[in-house]
Parts: sequence; structure tokens; C-alpha cells
Amino acid sequence: MNRVKSFVIRQPLPFRHKIDMNLSAMHLKPLSWVRFAWDLAKLPADQTELPEHYKIERATAEDAIELRKVFSSSFLLDPIWNPAIGEVMQRVQAWLDRAFESDAHVCLALRHGSRIIGAALLAVDPNIDNHLAPGPSILTEYRNRGFGTILLERSLNVLRESGLSRATGIARDISPVAKFLYPKFDGQVAPVDIAALLAA
Repeated sequence: MNRVKSFVIRQPLPFRHKIDMNLSAMHLKPLSWVRFAWDLAKLPADQTELPEHYKIERATAEDAIELRKVFSSSFLLDPIWNPAIGEVMQRVQAWLDRAFESDAHVCLALRHGSRIIGAALLAVDPNIDNHLAPGPSILTEYRNRGFGTILLERSLNVLRESGLSRATGIARDISPVAKFLYPKFDGQVAPVDIAALLAA
């Protein structure tokens, strides 16, 4: 299996381990995107409780390898990304590379015991167009249990606590995230050009 080649590395970080991907799956078919926006003042006052033995907390650089596995499996195992998996994986890798480099990013880890089963990367800069980059990702065997909804709720609360009044997230228009997750918490959707994603 091929590996994504790294660009210039300023300093070694745990996320410099690259995401595995099958380059033969790369195609040039364009993707269609939508942007969701949330008014953070309208979030529920009480956060949803997690089941026993689960918790969501800020991840650290020591969690890098497990986080990479969560994000890479979310994209590589989802057939809707096949038309441009190479482009998507390079973008995700760039987000992961800078995850712990500054206070402008927060990484949340959803743990079942000591195992990381879900994660979200958040950009807390109010001047960008994609605060969930990438947004909530859950390992396949833990999906359809409401964990994505709870992780989205916690992500939006962290963004609000960071001083943002509005948050945005970009997703592929036919993805389950766009159809079922991001409309929650009154997410308002609009089409977006892919150039907006590349600039995020």
C-alpha cells in the first residue's frame, strides 16, 4: 500500500505518520460540497450525557496515532469519497499535521475506556469558513448509537466557549454527515464551491 508523501517538515510531530491510502482509487471527478452554519447562541443549555465508560476530552499529541486511525478509517471506508480519495486524504493529513501546533486548533477525543473511538478537529479562528476540519468521525463499529450527535454537540460548545458566535462545517452534499448529522442543532445549509474548502 502506498503512503502519502510528506511536504517540508519543520519539526517532528506524532502526526507526521502519514495516512494510508490506495492511490489506485484516485479519480478526477469533481465533488459537490455544502456548508452548514450554526448559531451557537441557540445551542441547548444542557449537554447530552454520555453512557457510562465513555468520555469526551481534549486530545494531546500522545493520542496522535490513534486519532489518525479514526480519521483515516472514516474516509477510506466510506465509498462516497472514492472519486477523490487522494485529494481528500492529503487535505485531512494537512489538518492533522497542524492539530497540535497552535492554540488555533482543538482536537476532541471520544474514548470508550482507554480506546479512542471518535474524534473531531476544531479550528477556533472566527475568520475562517470551516471550523470542523474534519468534523465528528466515529469508528464504524460504534456508529448509529448517537455518538456522532454528541460529539457534534460538544464540538459546537467548545467553539462557543472559545468566543465564536457562529460556527461552520463543510461536507460532501451526498454524505451521511450532510444528510443526517449536520442538520442537527439547527444547522443551516447552503451550496459552497470547493475552492472554499481548499482555502479553509
